[in-house]
Amino acid sequence: MKTPSKPLDPATHALRDDLALALRAAAFHDFSEGVCNHFSVAVDDSRFLLNPRGLHWSEIQADDILLVDADGAVLEGRHDVEPSALFIHAAVHRIAGHKVVLHTHMPYASCLTLTEAGAIDPLLSQNALRFMDRIAVDRTYNGLALDHSEGERIARAMRDKDVAFLGNHGVIVAGESLAHAYDDLYFLERAARQQVLAASAGSALRPIADMALARRTAAQIKGERMQSDLFFAALRRMLPAR
Repeated sequence: MKTPSKPLDPATHALRDDLALALRAAAFHDFSEGVCNHFSVAVDDSRFLLNPRGLHWSEIQADDILLVDADGAVLEGRHDVEPSALFIHAAVHRIAGHKVVLHTHMPYASCLTLTEAGAIDPLLSQNALRFMDRIAVDRTYNGLALDHSEGERIARAMRDKDVAFLGNHGVIVAGESLAHAYDDLYFLERAARQQVLAASAGSALRPIADMALARRTAAQIKGERMQSDLFFAALRRMLPAR
């Protein structure tokens, strides 16, 4: 039985559209994996929007998005909740305080979670520079995230970071808006792909050596969030709702 829910305001209804768009975009960019993984957006301290169990990201529309509470009860929506979504996303929203939480097993970033380094090298490329001082590496692999302790450990690692590489697993990107978080997700995978392809060439990798330049460039990228909004608007034109 569904728990009675407080009414959603118009801004939250718009978030459903944005969340569905982000999921369709992630499928378009080959970040999805079967019907697994989840994107969520906190509505308040105890409720968040989430994609449902069993739907491929490419088919998700705004009316498929669920409103759930921290215990996983469906407050609004016609689909079910996948258990691991509750344990990871509820904890990251509650403990780390992130509004938007995007969890994927996207290929190149996930590939780096299998390595000793465990993450991208933020000094290796211009795309990687945007993630300087933003990455947490959780090296503990403990099977499927089907209990509170797994999500809480991940969330504690992300308290002062908005990107997490999960050992032998995948990645989480968090943010204050879907447009900004999705832009980071996109460029994280691009940076990881560049690193993996460069390493496969067999030559020694050559990180950026000038730290002052690296930090200045990272700050410039962080200050150009209009690009994130424009990218999300372009995705809306490319992948309109049905």
